[in-house]
Amino acid sequence: MSPSGRHRPERVATLVQETLAQVLATRIKDPRVGFVTVTGVEVSPDCTHANVRISALGSEDEKQRAMEGLCSARGFLRTQLAHALRLRVAPEIHFILDRGIEHAQRIGEILDRIAEERDVE
Repeated sequence: MSPSGRHRPERVATLVQETLAQVLATRIKDPRVGFVTVTGVEVSPDCTHANVRISALGSEDEKQRAMEGLCSARGFLRTQLAHALRLRVAPEIHFILDRGIEHAQRIGEILDRIAEERDVE
């Protein structure tokens, strides 16, 4: 593999993330896809598949509806990627709900509670 080919999936992942973020913010009209953020993208070595991590605000039900809306828009989003990336084959998109922000908030709450308990003692 050529030196430039070694980093191709990373470059494509960055372009996929930027493109999807822009399209989701400006072109998707589905109300289910309200407050979603693309938190990361991993592309397969052959650039035919993209795992797209999504963070969504709201209740569990709202998050589920957001994921359903994204899956419904998958074909449109892939078409937008094909135009933007100019690849022979646009990667197939797989959405994954990213719960990292939720976990970080929960850890913050626990640490705050521990700090408060120490102050009381």
